[in-house]
Amino acid sequence: MNQFAHNKLVSFIWSIADDCLRDVYVRGKYRDVILPMVVLRRLDTLLEPTKAAVLEEVRFQKDEMKATELDDAPLKAASGYVFFNTSKWTLKQLHATATNNQQILLANVEDYLNGFSDNVKEIISRFKLLEQMRHMANKQVLLDVLEKFISPYINLTPHPVEDPDGNTLPALSNLGMGYVFEELIRKFNEENNEEAGEHFTPREVIHLMTHLVFDPIKDRLPPVMTIYDPACGSGGMLTESQNYVIDPDGSIKATGDVYLYGKEINDETYAICKSDMMIKGNNPENIKVGSTLSTDEFAAQRFDFMLSNPPYGKSWNSELKHIKDGNDVIDPRFKVELADYWGTIETRDATPRSSDGQLLFLMEMVGKMKSTKDSAVGARIASVHNGSSLFTGDAGSGESNIRRHIIENDLLDTIIQLPNNLFYNTGITTYIWLLTNAKPADRQGRVQLIDANLLYRKLRKNLGDKNCEFAPEHIEAITRAYLTFQAVERQLDANGDPTGIAVQIFDNTDFGYHKVTIERPDRRRAQFNAERLAPLRFEKSLREPMEHLWETHGDAVYDAGFLKEQAKPIMVWCEEQGISLNASARAKLLDTGNWKRLRELLAHGHTLMQAIGTEESADYNAFVERVNKALKARKIKLSATEKNAILNAVSWYAEDAEKVIDKSLRLSGAELAAVTARLGCEVADLGDFGLYKQPDGSWLTYASNADLRDSESVPLKDSIHRYFKAEVKPHVDEAWINLDTVKIGYEISFNKYFYRHKPLRGLDKVTADILALEQQADGLISDILGVPVAALSEVE
Repeated sequence: MNQFAHNKLVSFIWSIADDCLRDVYVRGKYRDVILPMVVLRRLDTLLEPTKAAVLEEVRFQKDEMKATELDDAPLKAASGYVFFNTSKWTLKQLHATATNNQQILLANVEDYLNGFSDNVKEIISRFKLLEQMRHMANKQVLLDVLEKFISPYINLTPHPVEDPDGNTLPALSNLGMGYVFEELIRKFNEENNEEAGEHFTPREVIHLMTHLVFDPIKDRLPPVMTIYDPACGSGGMLTESQNYVIDPDGSIKATGDVYLYGKEINDETYAICKSDMMIKGNNPENIKVGSTLSTDEFAAQRFDFMLSNPPYGKSWNSELKHIKDGNDVIDPRFKVELADYWGTIETRDATPRSSDGQLLFLMEMVGKMKSTKDSAVGARIASVHNGSSLFTGDAGSGESNIRRHIIENDLLDTIIQLPNNLFYNTGITTYIWLLTNAKPADRQGRVQLIDANLLYRKLRKNLGDKNCEFAPEHIEAITRAYLTFQAVERQLDANGDPTGIAVQIFDNTDFGYHKVTIERPDRRRAQFNAERLAPLRFEKSLREPMEHLWETHGDAVYDAGFLKEQAKPIMVWCEEQGISLNASARAKLLDTGNWKRLRELLAHGHTLMQAIGTEESADYNAFVERVNKALKARKIKLSATEKNAILNAVSWYAEDAEKVIDKSLRLSGAELAAVTARLGCEVADLGDFGLYKQPDGSWLTYASNADLRDSESVPLKDSIHRYFKAEVKPHVDEAWINLDTVKIGYEISFNKYFYRHKPLRGLDKVTADILALEQQADGLISDILGVPVAALSEVE
């Protein structure tokens, strides 16, 4: 079908909405009728030539075979398709026998719809087509709509026909029908631009993605190709990919079959996608409905190509129970094997924060990449994301683990920054991630970043948030930059503003870093006094309600049964104060035994105060020794938690106090050698790692202060120790590295890599602008006051 015939057909179908539905539906709901009716009419035209054969097969099974249930296989064979209709009706017959009684027509329509095979019935159900038919019948427009769709002036059949005026209407192939359907979807989505982007990716973006996925291997395409989209929406990614590789006029020629697979959670969009597959002759059973994250419909399959625009900034809380049990990941798709700093391989969480699930879709695709053992070109992925996939999540987080898994396995090929406002429902910056498990030799171990955010042309009319688009030359420029794989410096225009495309190439490790904790010693003063000990009467986490109870009721809180009597009043008081208590906290608050244990701990504190006195000490180590001796002398047995509670109550950080000793060690020569080998340093450098040699040959470690703790991000290519000595030690001499806390993270920052400083304007230019503004202001004031500018100057 030529472009003129295509546009004419689309315009005719588009006009049906205004001609028949204007007073029956609001404009935004036209698609609810037109799209399913296009599908229905196309299926109807395909089945018309074999209608008699299908009805004969129905008669044979019922009369000759005495079947109580029809066998689908012979019916599909009779129809020539993977679907059929066993009713006596076609849309033309429904119209030809219709009367003015809309209810009789509706009954016949229902009989017709019920005659379809189950796969079409599912589409009808997802479209809610029967409800639309009933609504149109009730509004007296059903017959008008049928008349439009069987009009002899449009041809939705796969054969050329003549219209009543003798003009030839060209045949509509499956591919051509797909283009018509996609054009209608696009137009409806643009009409409803407030929600278009949810299920619809701009076609020029998909065109770019198909070039990026297929062009590098266009001469090595596998003989049988599988293409998968885990968030397929209306199927645009899938159908455009198929169109690109089978286009007889294109640069790529697929020599074998192309099989499309997808999953979509929205019922109507799923119905659009599945019917589109059916219209084009693809297997509709390969399109599944439901949440990709909750159930793995394609667990046993691996794909050659995957293209997707998954939802971003969207919560996956509803799928959480299928993926995690508490903190444990139970879905193997979202677990990865990663080495820690010391080289030990561990299974790590590869789930992002629950408020944004886009990286889960990327992991779904990564797990379904066809191996290079099964295909010479391996698998290739193109996925659209917003900026959070690049940098959200600290080292060790699920997001960082996903990036690390992809980069360390050398799967990340290229990331392309797109212009803002390119999509319908978001104005934020978006990126195309390209992944492959079969990088050419010159790309191995490296990642290409392309900044194409300045390549666009403005639209004459905004479509939702979309105010620009790619022109063909922009797609060509980006594709060429990708294939060339060379750095490109950003160009500047006559005003010094950046223009065009920029490309940089990095090693995989350039994106990785070690996040290491930098410790500082705790220094504490200590002193017993009654005021410091007083809070021991209360649980630290329940101090406010316990203090209230104590101040209100005094020693009565220790009486059996008293606290249970106060349960309701204290809960009311907590609510009034905005204090939320879970079941465990409430039980502890009302537990008389717990109150008595805390009172006993307070008494022990007072006993120690009597033994040690109230003198303030600047040496916490000596203070603890005196406490230990006092406890032993008085045969007071405290748990480590209880003793620490007392010590923490009577001590505080002070810069002028002695360092708090954690441990004193005696290390043999072999032990010392093992420590230095593990830390990768010399004996003289052990202080940088928190191990300090004493005059008597022993080694001390100091307790760290959590409030003074800091962290540093050290590039993987740098040495943690070198970085510490150069960047930390000169500023905080007593700090040390805690290598046991090291986590490996990955992030990608386009702003850092492509930022170009624009110098401030010169003083002469700024002065000229100010003077020009002053002249404009004088002119405005003179107009308002009706006074000449010269007169104003005299006043000044």
